[in-house]
Amino acid sequence: MMAMLTVKDLEVYYGSIHAIKGVSFEVNEGEIVTLIGANGAGKTTILHSISNLIKAKSGEIRFMGHDLRATEASKIVRLGLAQVPEGRRIFSTLTVQENLEMGAYVRPDKENLARDYEMVFERLPRLKERRRQLAGTLSGGEQQMLAIGRALMSAPKMLLLDEPSMGLSPILVQEIFNIITDINKSGVTILLVEQNAQMALNIANRGYVLETGRVSMSGDAKDLLSNKQVKEAYLGG
Repeated sequence: MMAMLTVKDLEVYYGSIHAIKGVSFEVNEGEIVTLIGANGAGKTTILHSISNLIKAKSGEIRFMGHDLRATEASKIVRLGLAQVPEGRRIFSTLTVQENLEMGAYVRPDKENLARDYEMVFERLPRLKERRRQLAGTLSGGEQQMLAIGRALMSAPKMLLLDEPSMGLSPILVQEIFNIITDINKSGVTILLVEQNAQMALNIANRGYVLETGRVSMSGDAKDLLSNKQVKEAYLGG
């Protein structure tokens, strides 16, 4: 497998606070890779650094040969890397359809948009039912589906998913993770940041455990699921 995303020796500061301390990992084409860890471990900071929303102090971030640290955040999505942010960040005063249109604004291939709207509606049928509804009136689970659908409309090669299960009921969490697995099977590589370590490791190929800005452990997802330290720290013993 070819490394689609490579992060090497990443260092990130918030003022004098050393948030990310020499983190290195890679995501191969076709994989689901998960970053797990407690609140404040640095998971979201890493995603924001990849998207260049936060400027890293040093280190290397490369996506399909492109130096992301030297690429404007607004241009990164054009390379085929889309982020589904923590908290969904949908446009609440726009309709579902208009939100999806916003996801497609960077695409040059406008002739394929109708096909991809249908793909999103087929994968997320609840959005089709609510396509004329204001996004702010959707339930939490539906808003998460919309955030994913909006990212898919950019025709990404890789999705960065930040805490997709946050605030959702167990039934909806399962539904969202089924959707993520389905998207991956369709050919989209996924980097998943998630506090629900059990769910994340169940669908991932590989995982990295973050503790206070460092990678403390990594390996095959099934091995991490059965690891005693991981079980005690993140899987309820």
